[in-house]
Amino acid sequence: MEDKRILYVSSEVVPYLAENEVSLQSYEFPKMINNLGGQIRIFMPRYGNINERRHQLHEVIRLSGMNLVVNDMDMPLIIKVASIPKERIQVYFIDNDEYFKRKATFTDEEGNLFPDNDERAIFFAKGVVETVKKLNWVPDVIHVHGWMASLLPLYLKHFYKNEGIFAETKIVTSVYGSGFEGELDGNLIDKVCFDNVSKDDAKLLEKPSYENIMKLTIDHSDAVIVGSEELPSDLTKYIESSGKPFLPFANKEEVQEKYTSFLKNQVL
Repeated sequence: MEDKRILYVSSEVVPYLAENEVSLQSYEFPKMINNLGGQIRIFMPRYGNINERRHQLHEVIRLSGMNLVVNDMDMPLIIKVASIPKERIQVYFIDNDEYFKRKATFTDEEGNLFPDNDERAIFFAKGVVETVKKLNWVPDVIHVHGWMASLLPLYLKHFYKNEGIFAETKIVTSVYGSGFEGELDGNLIDKVCFDNVSKDDAKLLEKPSYENIMKLTIDHSDAVIVGSEELPSDLTKYIESSGKPFLPFANKEEVQEKYTSFLKNQVL
């Protein structure tokens, strides 16, 4: 993996948020590639419950300041950066006061999904792409983790399809068993179609459940990694019948060898 460029885009990453399957693997995979001589970047949302002082986040003025359009509304993009201690790994945070200032990640105190989670996901996907373009850092692979990041493959294959910087980039998505209950906003498909995505390409968003969003992400990825030992059977069947290269779940002892072999032999 020497000098290969891999961009990790995740809903959650330790040590900035609590440990779970998504946040741990979003740290472990980049660490593996970093140790093997690869070049990596990590992007995640800057939720309001991330302690900026403790983790030494600071705004990158040259990357901040542009507006992103979400559902015909201009939303300012703020970029912050920090380094994971001892790992020499930079993490970029996508921020916006309207979407990410609240002191929680996905749900309110009663456990209800935030009604604008769909727009937060659109903003995050666009924010990542626009920032990578400004950095002029061309990734060989983009590895997506978690449902808040899951609209990125759709946007890369449609809204950003004419961006030459990503012409050779392969998209890998890790699919996890834990998602969310219920559905995101019922108008998500219209908000995505506002960005020149056809209704046919976004059809699964007519019912924006966790499983349907992940199916859409699989459709727009080049390869898939099974991130949980237990997946909903519907998702397992969808991955197996997708025709995409996929890496079955691997335990901690085997995962580095299997992951790097998968990237070298079936993705790159």
